Amino acid sequence: MYGQRPRVKYIMVAAFDGWNDVGQSATNVVRHLVSKFHALEVGHISRDGYYDYQTARPIQCVIQGTRCILWPQTAFYDITIDDSLHILAQLGPEPNYHWMEYCKESLHFAQQYDVHSIITLGSMLAECPHTRPLPMDVSVDGEQTDPDNEYNGPIGIPHLLDALAIEEGYETTAIWVSLPQYLGSDSCPQATLQLLDELSKVIGFKLDAKDLENKAAQWRSHCDIVVRNNADLAQYVDQLEHDADMRQHAKDITTAGAPAVEQLVHEAEAYLRDQQL
Repeated sequence: MYGQRPRVKYIMVAAFDGWNDVGQSATNVVRHLVSKFHALEVGHISRDGYYDYQTARPIQCVIQGTRCILWPQTAFYDITIDDSLHILAQLGPEPNYHWMEYCKESLHFAQQYDVHSIITLGSMLAECPHTRPLPMDVSVDGEQTDPDNEYNGPIGIPHLLDALAIEEGYETTAIWVSLPQYLGSDSCPQATLQLLDELSKVIGFKLDAKDLENKAAQWRSHCDIVVRNNADLAQYVDQLEHDADMRQHAKDITTAGAPAVEQLVHEAEAYLRDQQL
């Protein structure tokens, strides 16, 4: 007797080019998955009415001798992770107009594939050093896992999609990574790697990251060279390292109980006295 074929579980992963995607760190996660696993393009959201073409311009290219014009649009991919787990990946530019309608179309695809949960990815600039793990912000069903990282400010399409998905009853996770602002918005494989690692934890499957690990190591080496050749920047990074280490030390101590918190207070007072000297 043949065993029953396992029911396929679908998880939706969404990433958008533009303001929410510094260094293309989030969208490169989806591109990485499409290149590493069996992936089929299964649909798209029409461009009509969603884009300002002076902002998201069409691209002209020549394919096999024929001129083509590529318009901005959102694509959906069915990515086979294993026999029982698929990712429905959403990839496209953040729309300029009609965000609510766009998100409703996105959730329509989720409904068609009986998606179990929805994960949105994003990246932003922050004051953090490249020599430490890049800061990660994770929220589950709209609630930050670290209350100290609660965000208030302008939002992009991932935030709205997450909020509407919660209203529709989906389980949601939002994963964001911060990139060192002193390096600008260039491509950052380290950020993509950390997003992919966090995504692995959320879906319960270790996603292949070997290529990204090599690229991330090269990125860190390049950043080291840039910093060494600029004395002012090196001093700034030293301060960022100190601040990052203090924050991590504080987190470690606060999880250890009251005596450790008292120790942290003494260390902070000593640090402030040293700064005044």
